[in-house]
Amino acid sequence: MNNFNKKETIMNNLKKVGLSALAGSLAIFSANASEMAVTGDTQVVWTSQEGNEAGAPGSNGKGIGVDTDLYFNASGELDNGWTMSFFNALDTDGDANTSSMQATLGMGSLGTIVFADVGGTGANGIDDVLPFAYEETWDGTTHTSEFHQFGGSTTSGAIDYRTPAFSIGDISISATYAYDPNAGSTTRVSAGGIDTGTSASGEAGTIKVSGYGFTFGAGFEEVENESQTTGATDLSRNTGYLKYSNGPITVAYQEFYTNPANSSASGTQTPDISGDGMGISFAQDAFSVSYAEVTESNENISDVVTATETELSALQATYTMGAMTIGASMYETDNPEAATGKYEETELSLSFAF
Repeated sequence: MNNFNKKETIMNNLKKVGLSALAGSLAIFSANASEMAVTGDTQVVWTSQEGNEAGAPGSNGKGIGVDTDLYFNASGELDNGWTMSFFNALDTDGDANTSSMQATLGMGSLGTIVFADVGGTGANGIDDVLPFAYEETWDGTTHTSEFHQFGGSTTSGAIDYRTPAFSIGDISISATYAYDPNAGSTTRVSAGGIDTGTSASGEAGTIKVSGYGFTFGAGFEEVENESQTTGATDLSRNTGYLKYSNGPITVAYQEFYTNPANSSASGTQTPDISGDGMGISFAQDAFSVSYAEVTESNENISDVVTATETELSALQATYTMGAMTIGASMYETDNPEAATGKYEETELSLSFAF
C-alpha cells in the first residue's frame, strides 16, 4: 500500500471515529436536555441629536432605526442534581454580533460558576444600578462614560464564582469573585485555539447585603499592567451603591473611582476619574417613569491639570400594552469627554417582545 492510500485509510478511520463520537454526544445531550427556548425583541427608534461639543461636529441630526435582538437559552439537569445552562444574546443591529454569552453551572448549596465568554460576571452586573424606565444615562450620549466601565475589563473569557445567598434573620448576604487570564481584551480563546491578545490578568469581586427594602453593594476590579517599566501602575476600579425599594418607588445612589494604568511613574500620568450618580423611578401597573443624574470628574494630578466635570442626566417614561412598549427619553450631557460643550438627545421608541 502506497503512502497516499495509507493516508486515505487513516483519514476515513478518523472520520468514522469523529462521527461516532458526535452521535454519542448528541444522544447524551438529547437525553439530558430539559429545556430550550428562543425569545427576542424588536425596537423601532426615532432619534434626534443636537450637540456643539468639541471633537464631535457630526453629532447633529435625526433618523429612524430598527434593532432586533434574539436570546437563546438551553438548560439541563445532571445526574447529581446540579444544573447546566447556556445563554446567548444575538444583536442584529447592522451587523449581527454576540452581545452576551455565558455557560452556567449551578451547584446548589455550593454556589454557582459562570463561564463568561462575553459579559455576564457579577462585577459587570453592578456597573450601573441606578433605576431607569428606558435606558441608562450613558446610553444616550457621545461621551465615553467611565461610570459604567466597572467590571468591563474582566468579563470576556472569565470564570466567575457566586456564593449562595446566606441569610441572617431578614438580612441576605452574597458575594462573587471573577478571574480573567486575558483581562482587558474581548478576544477569547476559541475552541482548540490560542488567544493572541494581552497576557495581563485581572480579577474582580463584589458583595451584596439586602434586607428591609435596602440593598448595599460594593466591588473592586484590578488589572495587571503588562509594562515592565519601573513604577508602572495597574488599572484599579472601585464602586459602591445603596438602593431602596418600597412599593412602586425605587431610589439609588452610587459612587465610583478609577485609577487608570500608567506605563511608568515618570511618564505622562492619566488622571484618576471619580464620580457619583443618583436615580429615582416610579412603576405602577403598565406605566413607569424615571430620572437619573451622573457626575464624572477628572482628578487633578498636578497644578497644571484642571479637573473638568461632566454631567449626564436622563428623564424617561414607558407604557406597556401586552407585548408592546412605548418609550420616550430625553438625555443631556454637559462637557462630554471632559471638554466644554453640550450634547442633547431625544428618543421615541416602539418595541415588541416575542
